[in-house]
Amino acid sequence: MPYTLSHLSPVDSVTPSCHLLQVKGGLTIMIDCGLPMAGDSIAPFTDRPVAPADIDYLFLTHAHIDHIGRVPDLIDAGFEGEILCSHPTKALLIPMLHDAMGFSKRSKDEVKRLEAAIDELSWGFEYQQSFRLNKGVRFKLGRAGHILGSSFVHFTIPNGDGKPSKVLFSGDLGCKGSPILCDPDTPDPCDLLVMESTYGNRNHEDRTERVERLEKVLRKALSDGGKVFIPAFSLGRTQELIYEIDRILSNINPGDGSPLNGIPVFVDSPLGLEITNIYASLSEFWDRESQALLKEGDHPIDFKTLFSVRSYRDHQKALTVPGPAIIIAGSGMCSGGRIIDHLEEGLGDEKNDVLFVGYQARGTLGRDILTYGPRKNGYARINGEKVFINAEVHKLAGYSAHADQKELVEWVEGMGEKPGKIRLVHGESDAQEGLKRVLEDRGYRVE
Repeated sequence: MPYTLSHLSPVDSVTPSCHLLQVKGGLTIMIDCGLPMAGDSIAPFTDRPVAPADIDYLFLTHAHIDHIGRVPDLIDAGFEGEILCSHPTKALLIPMLHDAMGFSKRSKDEVKRLEAAIDELSWGFEYQQSFRLNKGVRFKLGRAGHILGSSFVHFTIPNGDGKPSKVLFSGDLGCKGSPILCDPDTPDPCDLLVMESTYGNRNHEDRTERVERLEKVLRKALSDGGKVFIPAFSLGRTQELIYEIDRILSNINPGDGSPLNGIPVFVDSPLGLEITNIYASLSEFWDRESQALLKEGDHPIDFKTLFSVRSYRDHQKALTVPGPAIIIAGSGMCSGGRIIDHLEEGLGDEKNDVLFVGYQARGTLGRDILTYGPRKNGYARINGEKVFINAEVHKLAGYSAHADQKELVEWVEGMGEKPGKIRLVHGESDAQEGLKRVLEDRGYRVE
């Protein structure tokens, strides 16, 4: 083989993501460099097979923190290579990392220095075009449909026998029909597919009816004048929710007595608001439906009763806003951010509701609320205190940004010819086993 591949993060957990591709002849490529979420771990740079200063290229599949969060650490440790990604990821990179570095012990000057270094080292590339690296290695980005700018990366590596080796990293794959996003591209054939498996053992609810399901949950939840808390990642999920709530509110007849009539929707996330503005500036990368709405004068991620909660003072006011109201706040797994204050304030009120629209990893507050909320006298610990969960808890799995088992299998089958082998990563062990069984039943070789 003309390369060796090391996985620098646990392959049987959902976060973080980091892989090392070492091409014989002296080329070293890192794919993603993420921070772990609660309960997950990653080895320090000193325990890695290659020093950061010896890494030539860092590819970023998308701008979620579990894929980019350690980029500042990598630079501090000596990395001076090029950072390669899609154009939208390049636009999202520094805002996401600026927010993440705000939770570190770095001074403002250190943050500015790192942001300047990241900006200087990073380059955006077009989708579906082949580009050449050193040592004759080529790469091509494909749309992954996970968030705006998300990509899978296909490498072509020269081999001594004249037949190149082809390695494909899926990154995080999304679902077809996601608002704003183009569907995942069909992947090129490869010898090795390194593939995510977050939902490898299950299928989502039918996404074609999810706006109706969301409206049904919101109507019921708001009928008693309470509040609906929606934990959402600032990047991707927040914009998706704004889009679909806008669709719901646009179709309401003012005379039908709907509890959603004139309902205020608060986005209590400074980063979420900044990312929404960046999404708005990248309309050339939207799907056709979103672009068509924009041309008709109906902005798909803005509406009259959408309110921005930017400052901490405004956040304090939002905590006491009377219902009915919808509050979208980060983080998506309730592992930090302003959603924590809202849950601490509102979980005990039976008129309120919590709506989860994404994966809740082990060890997060979100997983605890999902697990214990339906139980009698169920509670969660917030800031060290026991908070009883009297609010009703809902989960809409159809809003996951990750492809489910059926979509993962269909994506692989779209390749046309079977990969030489598939290596599953980025998933808990039961999810990987479920996906492995299905793929092997269809004749695929899975490690």
